[in-house]
Amino acid sequence: MVRAEVDHGTAELVEDPDRPRSWTLLVDGTSQSHVDLDDPTHLEFEYVRRLGHVLDTRPPGPLRVLHLGGGAWTLPRYVAATRPGSPQRIVELDGALAALVADCLPAEELDGGVHVEDARAALEATAAGTADAVVLDVFAGSRIPAHLTTVQCVRAAARALAPGGLYAANVADAVPLAFARGQVAAFTETFAHVAVVVAPSVLHGPRFGNLILLGSDALLPDAALVRRLAADPFPARLLDDAQARAFAGDAAAPTDRTAAPSPLPPPGFFGRPG
Repeated sequence: MVRAEVDHGTAELVEDPDRPRSWTLLVDGTSQSHVDLDDPTHLEFEYVRRLGHVLDTRPPGPLRVLHLGGGAWTLPRYVAATRPGSPQRIVELDGALAALVADCLPAEELDGGVHVEDARAALEATAAGTADAVVLDVFAGSRIPAHLTTVQCVRAAARALAPGGLYAANVADAVPLAFARGQVAAFTETFAHVAVVVAPSVLHGPRFGNLILLGSDALLPDAALVRRLAADPFPARLLDDAQARAFAGDAAAPTDRTAAPSPLPPPGFFGRPG
């Protein structure tokens, strides 16, 4: 195990007893990432697998991806392996954490693309139309910071996307899913096409868990994504555009003046792997 003080807490890298050269990154006891250095296409966490499925349904060839939230660079490693030559930029607020990952879990194809910056500031500074995909996966401890949950943040992501590009945001909530509904409302106010990837046990309860929100100005490949989600060892449901808008209902999209961080998970939910 590797343990180090970083800018925003205590980071630990814990070896995976079941997979050689695989590590779980924790910050203040909260699991942030899992990385297999020998096989970057192995995605351990359920929600990261679903993000991988989403990116797999993008048009073939390299993708220009902006990753908001670095962790141990799990998804950027996956994209580099499955779509060689993809220009990627990783934004991570914690510079000491980024340095720790670079030292202990190096990925030469990604090191130059890691930027120490606030995710919202980096997003707003991104030139319009320059990303094929923007992925938001930022947690301060176990909560998503309020300034990344607003309709203004979603609009900034939409501005950064090239025509046909995709914004994917990882959020966490539990029934009655009030926070998630507000997040979907921000997407429906911004994008022509939206969708939600969610496990039935999160959608209907009782489980606290992740929802992946998708937005684009182009039709989403629902059928291809449904097939991938159904074939996964941890199947999830896809709410298509109509279902996602119905899910949001009359929820108000949070703004920079009204937003709050995501709900606290139950004790131990994001804790140390067993």
